[in-house]
Amino acid sequence: MRSVLGSLLAAALLLGGAPPPGCAAEQLEVRIAGLALPIDLAELEAWSRDPGRSSGELAAWLNLLDARGRAQLLRVLRAPLVTDRSFTQQFLASWAGQRVLDELDDLISTEEGEAGPLLHQTLNALLREQRQVTTVELLRALPSRRLILKLDGGVQLAGQWRQQLLEQGQALRALRALPLPEVAAPPAPPELRGAAPLQQLSLVVPHRREPLPLRLRPGVAPTWVLLSPGLGGSSAQLDWLAAGLQRRGWSVVLVDHPGSDELAVRELLEGRRPPPGAETLSDRVLDLQAVVQAVAQGPLPPLGQRVVLMGHSLGAVSALLAAGLRPEPGLAPRCRRALKGIPLTNLSRLLQCQLMEVPLPPPRPLAQPLAAVVSLHGFGSLLWPHRGLRPLKVPALLVGGSLDLITPPLDEQLALFMPQAQRQSRLVVVDGGSHFSPVRIASSSDALFRLGDELVGVDPQRVQALTLDLSSAFLERLASGVPPQRMRSQGVEATVLDAAWAQRWWDSLRR
Repeated sequence: MRSVLGSLLAAALLLGGAPPPGCAAEQLEVRIAGLALPIDLAELEAWSRDPGRSSGELAAWLNLLDARGRAQLLRVLRAPLVTDRSFTQQFLASWAGQRVLDELDDLISTEEGEAGPLLHQTLNALLREQRQVTTVELLRALPSRRLILKLDGGVQLAGQWRQQLLEQGQALRALRALPLPEVAAPPAPPELRGAAPLQQLSLVVPHRREPLPLRLRPGVAPTWVLLSPGLGGSSAQLDWLAAGLQRRGWSVVLVDHPGSDELAVRELLEGRRPPPGAETLSDRVLDLQAVVQAVAQGPLPPLGQRVVLMGHSLGAVSALLAAGLRPEPGLAPRCRRALKGIPLTNLSRLLQCQLMEVPLPPPRPLAQPLAAVVSLHGFGSLLWPHRGLRPLKVPALLVGGSLDLITPPLDEQLALFMPQAQRQSRLVVVDGGSHFSPVRIASSSDALFRLGDELVGVDPQRVQALTLDLSSAFLERLASGVPPQRMRSQGVEATVLDAAWAQRWWDSLRR
């Protein structure tokens, strides 16, 4: 009984007290399975301050919890709900923050109706007066006598999350069961002798006030690579990949995208700007087009006759858009369905749906022929749900990770890969790879966030070494295609699929 009661109360208060927040001023009514459980907030506040001296019916019930359950509830009630005033205010005012608040209305309501606007207004009012806000402080400040927490909706949301994780686990087991040949990663080719050192450049572009920061690693191959970081990323974080490709002969240009780079995230954390998002894609596409034109026509040095567009996460989407793809019609209704409930296992859906409000530049040919597109943990299931990459007239390499909960490979790589028509295109899933595996931080002091092992995945440098081998092999065999296989390197395994093997994997999931 104590375990069940503890689970219900913990779920109720965690749903009401974890960001984004929501509870009531005098009474919290928890509704579940046809029951309505009223919680007096004055009694809850007294219990949170001193459980041993608190009395009353609520205190009696809460004291039935085991020691672990009591400690968890006390931690939720006492800990600051908001620890950074400026960051929270910027997030709540952003497009993504508004979508999250909108979806909370399905879980939380007041006697007056929707809770989202009320939560936003109350939290902002508190933050104008104090830097930190606790759960109880928000509860007491809401100008509504009663807040209704519909726990059935939370249970349903948790059930959807569990089902998505279950399906992803089943998909990965089916992938591992495919009877593919197993090979060791080939030895690295001889390094390019006399490779030119890294060059820091800048390019004046008409769509930006300041010059575009670039890193250039010159090579000798007739095809060169233009590399775009993900949202909040930087060229320095992907320089390991550029340096590795340069050692194999390719010229690589890394571009930083002001407004959605590492500096933009630092400014967000300091409360000086809203979170960057899909609104930056228009400038990102123009950035890539401008760099290709500058290589073809000057002022950048000539690097080759054809270009490969490569990117990580939002950088991969930038590459696909620069290659000429545009969202398929019907994005708005697809997003209404996809965002019915807070997306917990595919955060890329928020960015994809924000594109409904982003004016993209019209498609135009690049100044040089496009040789291929390489997408590292990219996404686009809502943007291209039917045609996928079929309109892309060059080979594509899509790389995903088995531990990627931001762009899950089942939804964001396999679904996008299936309709493609280029026989040399390949889909790769790295076992133990996460969304952040391609990101290399020079030192821990440079990191903006500390991520747990479940988000970092297998040792990133071992995953990066295999990613470099796969990317290099793909570029070397653009004419024939890399054979489908299961490749191993330093204890890390990656599955390489062509269209036929991807279809076989897809069919095994539909039985």
